Amino acid sequence: MSTAPVIIHSALLVSGTDTVADAWVRFDGDRVAARGIGDDWRDEVAEVAEVTDAAGRFLTAGFIDIHCHGAGGAAVDEGDDGIETVLAVHNAHGTTRSVLSLVTAPVERLANQLSTIARFAERDPRVLGAHLEGPFLDREFRGAHDPGLLRAPDEASVELLLDAAGGTLRQITIAPEHDGAMQAIARFAEADVKVAVGHTGADFETALAAFDAGATILTHAFNGMRGIHHRAPGPVVAAMRADQVTLEIINDGVHVHPDVVRLAFAGAPGRVALVTDAMAATGSADGVYVLGSLEVVVTDGVARLREGGSIAGSTLTQDDALRRAVFDCGISLHEAVGALTVTPAAAIGRAGDLGLLDRGFAADAVLLDAELRVEAVWGAGRRLA
Repeated sequence: MSTAPVIIHSALLVSGTDTVADAWVRFDGDRVAARGIGDDWRDEVAEVAEVTDAAGRFLTAGFIDIHCHGAGGAAVDEGDDGIETVLAVHNAHGTTRSVLSLVTAPVERLANQLSTIARFAERDPRVLGAHLEGPFLDREFRGAHDPGLLRAPDEASVELLLDAAGGTLRQITIAPEHDGAMQAIARFAEADVKVAVGHTGADFETALAAFDAGATILTHAFNGMRGIHHRAPGPVVAAMRADQVTLEIINDGVHVHPDVVRLAFAGAPGRVALVTDAMAATGSADGVYVLGSLEVVVTDGVARLREGGSIAGSTLTQDDALRRAVFDCGISLHEAVGALTVTPAAAIGRAGDLGLLDRGFAADAVLLDAELRVEAVWGAGRRLA
């Protein structure tokens, strides 16, 4: 479906290394066709154009969430209707592209879910593909994953999952300390799947070995792994040391203390991706939900397993993560926006067409007021919210 040209003008543009006042951008179809400053946008106006006066408000590239399970009472493993519900909620909060995350399940069921996401991604640019958060995880650090379904990776399972995804598996989380894990990391990396270390008991050396073997992401840093000790630095410090690795952070004020968030930004500049790890209760009411096969109780917006009390994802949206980064953690607006745009795009190999408002990039944008609240959202050239 073609879209009419769109012009957004008089914006404070925050994109990449640029913060530009009185800026404008033009979208033609699903791409950025031009950008400039001042009144030059008037020369770009066509009769069919939608024109938006940003009136000095912030304009950023669309937010990219590489770790999202649900919203609006729905989960991404529920099929097309569930995915539509999830995307609509997150679109309204500035997320224009999502990697849909699946929790641990039997491999055959995961294969079916991957096929569903692959078909959805073919027709809807909002979906970048799938993230398998399981089943190749550690039992001790499993968090909200069914321990009875966790397993070590084997060649047959790896190939089944790759085949089912049909090239749309963007990311997989693996605990690298288990039998077959290093071989699986190498195979997924060979297939252009970004491998994340997470839900793991790995020490510093094992995490570094995984990064050397091809892993390039740390799943929700600090959560589901060993912490930082002065004589046992663990996987977070290993990720900081390995400069090809992106650190996911769930910045909801629950998963990671604001000062620890600052530590991550300082320890891995330009390599922190703010993610939601959002589950079904996001944008919905407190109550009882199911995450995978496990019952979750959400109280005051905090999701925990009924059995054991482990944190079970979040009810975070990315605009809230942005506000917390700037106002609670003291991260500069430029850095915080980069953690929602440029960094996640690069983490999944899409730095060439996502994450910036530059000519030729995707026509994804978020208009924010002075308090960083979402006022308008465009995705692939269309108004989403």
